[in-house]
Amino acid sequence: MTAPEAESLRARSAPGGRSERRAQTPVVTVVALGGALGACARYGLALAWPTPPGGFPWATFWTNVIGCAVIGIFMVLITEVWAAHRLVRPFFGTGVLGGFTTFSTYAVDIRKLVGAGRPEAGLAYLAATLCAALAAVWLASVAARRVLVRRQG
Repeated sequence: MTAPEAESLRARSAPGGRSERRAQTPVVTVVALGGALGACARYGLALAWPTPPGGFPWATFWTNVIGCAVIGIFMVLITEVWAAHRLVRPFFGTGVLGGFTTFSTYAVDIRKLVGAGRPEAGLAYLAATLCAALAAVWLASVAARRVLVRRQG
C-alpha cells in the first residue's frame, strides 16, 4: 500500500471522517423528516385542543402519554417481531415520536401553571405526566407481547 492510499484509508475510517459523515447522512435525513411529521401531528393536536390560560394542558399530557405507548409497541415490534431496515428506528422512534412527544413543552407548561398561581396543579401535572408516560410505555409493551404470543399460539 502506498503512503497516499494509507492516508486515504485512515481519513475514511477515522472518527468524524468524511466516510463516517456520509454514512450518517441518511440517518440524519430520516430523523429530520420523521421529526417534521411528528411535530406537525403534535401541532395539529394542540390546535384542536388548545389550553386556556392557566388551564391544565391536556393536549400536551395526552400527546406525551400516547407517544410513550406507541414507542412501547414499536420497540416490541422491531426488536421481537421483524428485522427492520436500519433507518426505521431513527425515522419513527427518534424522528416521528421524538417530534410528536414534547417534554420541553411539558416543562414550560409546569412553569406556566406555577406562574399563574397554581403550583399544586403544576406539581400534579409534573408527577402525572411522568407516571402516566412510564406506565404507558410499560403497559403498551406488555400488551404488544401478549398479543404476539396469542397470535403465535
